[in-house]
Amino acid sequence: MQLRQLTDTLSVSGQIDEADVDLLAAQGFRSLINNRPDGEAAGQPASTAIAALAERHGMTYQYLPVISGQLQDVQVEAFAQALTTLPAPVLAFCHTGTRSTMLWALAAARSQPLEDVLRTAIRAGYDLNALRPRLQEAAAR
Repeated sequence: MQLRQLTDTLSVSGQIDEADVDLLAAQGFRSLINNRPDGEAAGQPASTAIAALAERHGMTYQYLPVISGQLQDVQVEAFAQALTTLPAPVLAFCHTGTRSTMLWALAAARSQPLEDVLRTAIRAGYDLNALRPRLQEAAAR
């Protein structure tokens, strides 16, 4: 599991497993957002298993699945809302962390300069330049 920090309160990563929940709790994460649909890949832990472990550690868990290539505005809204209500720090995860980063970027583009959002993503290892037109639309709202 490779954590990539986007903000003071949000990090992203690829798929976590059950053992990672113990480590994340020990590192002080208070909330998990799962952006990966159940059954996307063989051997992927079920959302309910991760949720149960998170609960056992006193962490808040939110399942907000995004099908790769099908990111919807309603999901961006739900992600943005989660970031304002979930206890921080938060870890959002999916297969590689890209979908989670895209959700953050589309929400952040509404209140931050677009180039700052793109630089933050790049520093975390995610090149979102292909998402630029949609980020520009989000910034215009």
